Amino acid sequence: MSKTAIVSIIMRVLMGAIFLSHGIAKLQMGLGNVDAWFSSIGIPGFLAYVVTMLELIGGILMIVGLFTRYVSALFVIMLIGAIATAKLSAGLLGNAQTPGYELELGYILISLYLVVANPPALSLDRLIMNKLSI
Repeated sequence: MSKTAIVSIIMRVLMGAIFLSHGIAKLQMGLGNVDAWFSSIGIPGFLAYVVTMLELIGGILMIVGLFTRYVSALFVIMLIGAIATAKLSAGLLGNAQTPGYELELGYILISLYLVVANPPALSLDRLIMNKLSI
């Protein structure tokens, strides 16, 4: 297995674990609280449920490597939305009250890479791809 494939696997699994952790944290806070927080910053409250489900389900799918390109593309859209609605006013590095959006930019770059990269050997995407080409 090439070094690029190993790094791709690490990026995919870690991105999945990060987003899964964020989804679990939102569940622990209570979706009603997340809904209220979203509404307080001008984001429609129902998106709290959409984002939480994307983080939970998308995180799991990323870890196992299933629908990686599609989930990564959805993560990019979600992250751009987070920057535009919650982080942009704080600037790249943030301020005393709010962190900036530099971390989201890093996640966007990793997700974009996963959108365009070929699925590495240790993924369900690759397994399905190999079965379909037989």
